[in-house]
Amino acid sequence: MLRNHEIDYKIHGEEMQCVEIELDPQETVIAESGSFMFMDDGINMATVFGDGSGRAEGFFGKLMSAGKRMLTGESLFMTTYTNETQGQKQRVTFAAPYAGKIVPMDLTALGGKVVCQKDSFLCAAKGVQVGIEFQRKLGTGLFGGEGFIMQKLEGDGMAFVHAGGYILERELAVGETLRVDTGCIVAFTHRVDYDIQFVKGVRNMVFGGEGLFFATLRGPGKVWLQSLPVSRLAAKILSYSSGGKEQGSILGGLGNMLDGDGL
Repeated sequence: MLRNHEIDYKIHGEEMQCVEIELDPQETVIAESGSFMFMDDGINMATVFGDGSGRAEGFFGKLMSAGKRMLTGESLFMTTYTNETQGQKQRVTFAAPYAGKIVPMDLTALGGKVVCQKDSFLCAAKGVQVGIEFQRKLGTGLFGGEGFIMQKLEGDGMAFVHAGGYILERELAVGETLRVDTGCIVAFTHRVDYDIQFVKGVRNMVFGGEGLFFATLRGPGKVWLQSLPVSRLAAKILSYSSGGKEQGSILGGLGNMLDGDGL
């Protein structure tokens, strides 16, 4: 039996997307602050402490949940949207924060758990737990771009994440390995092994502009990759606004050795 609310949805747009959630009476969707776009009159909006999953965890449990969310750079609070009408469907829409794609994830079909980058979560059916995932390996935590802490989404309902540019999905077989720029990882299912490797060759490290490290994702499982990490986009805009820089120069290469953004 499903524990999470069963919601219907429709994604609108191409580069600047939004997701419209259709709620039956008494159904609820949870969302990050700042993602709301518009809603029908019969929906009640409420701000809750913690991850908004509705678990009976008491005040201390909610405090721990909120504290974990702070570690991922998110707010202490989540917003819930509940259809409080009698026998009438209502809709609420959430907008992507920047150009890219919204990815719907059916957690039931994905083994009940997905690990994703810290700022990718957009909204989910009530009951989905939004927590943190510690990277157990020292190298992954220090050099993985995302640090020791990533977000995890657990449950059996629908969740929606957002990423920049175009989204590629890859299904990795047992032992199959994919080497990825650390900033391009959006999410992966819980059985995928995440690690970090050094870039080989001195010239690659100094002049390649891709950083000293890249991520390795080893199957089995599914991974989602983004073509334009927001950190890369922001760094590009900043470099041009400050007069630009010489791509491939010695100073440019040295300056990018550790950032992994490939500028």
